[in-house]
Amino acid sequence: MGNQTTILLSKETVSLLKKTKEYPRQTYDLLLKHMIRLFNELKKRNQYDEFLHKIQQSKMKELWDNKEDEVWESA
Repeated sequence: MGNQTTILLSKETVSLLKKTKEYPRQTYDLLLKHMIRLFNELKKRNQYDEFLHKIQQSKMKELWDNKEDEVWESA
C-alpha cells in the first residue's frame, strides 16, 4: 500500500472511467494500466503506418510522375 498516490480528477473524468470499466469491481488502477497499454500499442502501430506511408510516397511519386503517363493524358 505504500506505493500509492492520490490524483485529482474532475467528476466528469471519474464518470467516464466508471462507464469504461470492463467489469463492475475493476479498479481504476487496473483500468488505467489497461488503457495505457492499449494507447502505447496504438501509438507504435501508428508510427509504423506513418513510416510505411512515407516510404510509399516516394515510390508512388516515381510510378505516377513520369513522361509515359503524361502522354496518355493528352491522347
